[in-house]
Amino acid sequence: MDDLAGFLRTRRSRVDPAAVGIPTDSRRRVEGLRREEVAHLSGVSVDYYVRLEQGRATQPSEQVRDALARVFGLNETERGHLDRLACQRRRRAKAPGGRVRPELLRVLGLVSDAPAWIMDHRLDILAANRLAKLLYGRPIPGLNAARHVFLEEAERGLYADWEQCTLDAVGHLRLAAGTYPEDPRLASLIGELAMGSERFRRLWARADVRARTHGPKAYRHPLVGLLELHQENFALPDEPGMELLVLSAPPGSPAEDGLRLLAGLAPDNEAAQPAANARVRE
Repeated sequence: MDDLAGFLRTRRSRVDPAAVGIPTDSRRRVEGLRREEVAHLSGVSVDYYVRLEQGRATQPSEQVRDALARVFGLNETERGHLDRLACQRRRRAKAPGGRVRPELLRVLGLVSDAPAWIMDHRLDILAANRLAKLLYGRPIPGLNAARHVFLEEAERGLYADWEQCTLDAVGHLRLAAGTYPEDPRLASLIGELAMGSERFRRLWARADVRARTHGPKAYRHPLVGLLELHQENFALPDEPGMELLVLSAPPGSPAEDGLRLLAGLAPDNEAAQPAANARVRE
């Protein structure tokens, strides 16, 4: 699903030669750096770097990875992704099963004033509280967030910043593909998205990786209007690939009023137990 050679090619194409001290003129036709320029700047032979980009060399040393990360200006997330791609053939992480412990469901049920759900590395929503269901206007355990963003056209209006959501989704799936390269369900999802969405195909070809841990997230709910919320992602200990996502509103804000109104849309006697899909761990 993802490979070191493709990642290196996309990173090379994005480096401004002038930023690394290479003069350019109007005759230059290469986007980004040339292969020989990367080799020179990173201190490796041209032949070796060419073999890296052709997939004939697949396990560069940590020293080489350090040099390439410096030349390409990789951030922490991208550098971690580079390391995983370089080590794939030595150790391949087994894809998590996606089962939710009952104790986690109990904790999720304690979150009553904010939409919250548990999501896996494929962006499958495994369990959700009542406010999350009301936010999406449907039972969301079993829903895949990437499929929802890219393929369900009728739902696009829910996301106030749809384009940013697509960037986040693709970047997250890229990270997942680098971590779990032999996950058939993830490969199938990526293929489905590529077949069904031109935007997904364009973004996937860029090979960007993102690890979103917190930040603004806005929704346009058809009944309560704009909800400008803050998203926090909590990695769950001993549950590889799983995160607890919580959307909160600043005190006294219109978004807080909107969530309160949203909470009142369902009967008070609705079960407080968070919904989950059938794959709950016993």
